[in-house]
Amino acid sequence: MQKNRLEAFSDGVLAIIITIMVLELKPKPDAAELTDLKELLPVFLSYMLSFIYVGIYWNNHHHMFHATKCVTGGILWANLHLLFWLSLFPFTTGWMGENHLAPTPTAVYGFVLLMAAIAYYILQRAIIKQQGRDSLLAAAIGKDWKGKLSPVCYLAAIPLAFVSPWIASGLYVFVALLWLVPDRRIERILVKRDKE
Repeated sequence: MQKNRLEAFSDGVLAIIITIMVLELKPKPDAAELTDLKELLPVFLSYMLSFIYVGIYWNNHHHMFHATKCVTGGILWANLHLLFWLSLFPFTTGWMGENHLAPTPTAVYGFVLLMAAIAYYILQRAIIKQQGRDSLLAAAIGKDWKGKLSPVCYLAAIPLAFVSPWIASGLYVFVALLWLVPDRRIERILVKRDKE
């Protein structure tokens, strides 16, 4: 099967996720001064972090499918699995922000981040299984230290949220910063292939 429909569908879902998240930023009707927006700061900061995460997933998803020739039913289901966990971002983002980093919402946010990371890994493996161990994607991923470190940070942050939500949130920010620079591994492999 061609990958075009999967990419278009995924792009649409991610755009809707961002739209839903921004709709959670609701100022009070009687808040007419800039100082009144101070109450929205936790919601805005959680939105900003989640927006960055959605952007990271979109960017890496785009690169991954650029190195993918065709898709199978298994890849379609693995992609839907990833989109399911990403679709929970608006809920957990709003819950964490509205409750000013309370322990339970902060831990649940980390759980959703962990499950999205696992789903992304499953999608990568499904593509590599279909394309082969000598595929462009397999070569580009290599040892994938960032992909292995991220779930470890989420696993540490979930129980830490009950000790200090700020430390847990710091780990979420750390992982986002780790991935903020787009993953160039796939780009390098594709450029190398095009030069040959």
